[in-house]
Amino acid sequence: MEDILSSIRRVIARDEAPGAARDAQAVRVEDILDLQDEDVGGGDPAPSTEELVSAASADAARQSLEALSAAVTPDTAATNAHVAPVPAARTMEDVVLDALRPMLKDWLDTNLPSLVEAMVAKEISRITGKRL
Repeated sequence: MEDILSSIRRVIARDEAPGAARDAQAVRVEDILDLQDEDVGGGDPAPSTEELVSAASADAARQSLEALSAAVTPDTAATNAHVAPVPAARTMEDVVLDALRPMLKDWLDTNLPSLVEAMVAKEISRITGKRL
């Protein structure tokens, strides 16, 4: 127990020495990892203007959803409200989303039309009782 206490006293005494604070501050500054972009402009990064889904995939999905809407409520037209995202500071989540966006776009272009068509056909069959 005395060994532990004497060790703690030596560490405290070493830290309270006149040059120790300056050395400790230099070590702390060197250990900091700065993840900020070194952008001279200082402005917000421009939001991505590229669409996530191609026009063909969007049209195919829209047509399938319109067919479902017509089957459920023939008198009402489907309307979509689009809310623009609020720009914010760039976070790690934004970086990951930007990296995944091209892969997700490719996957959606490949699979979305067939998925939506199958799900809409299943829902229409369920509602109408007819097999499509």
